Amino acid sequence: QVELVESGGGLVQAGDSLRLSCAASGRTFSRYVMGWFRQAPGTERELAAAVSWSGDSIYYADSVKGRFTISRNNAKRTGYLQMNSLKPDDTAVYYCAAGPTQFTTARANYNYWGRGTQVTVSS
Repeated sequence: QVELVESGGGLVQAGDSLRLSCAASGRTFSRYVMGWFRQAPGTERELAAAVSWSGDSIYYADSVKGRFTISRNNAKRTGYLQMNSLKPDDTAVYYCAAGPTQFTTARANYNYWGRGTQVTVSS
């Protein structure tokens, strides 16, 4: 069992940066893939970035590539999403998720979810 709690969201202006954190409970977190999903009003929840348990494999959606950086510290059971050059289109609720596999981009394979943190980017 893994419990996830996100933090770090907020209201910022276009061009600003934010760093989201995901604190995990459970000893098995270090063997789970971790992803950051986001969902804007009226849209499907989409995967923004994912990192394998070892950190060797990383995925970014085209919309965030070059601006967002995903990372994790297994010793601290914490994951991060550094978001730079934020745009109004990045406005969404951001969810941390984890799944009992080395690496995947399929939403169905993420078994554990946080409650989300709101990110709002004003123009």
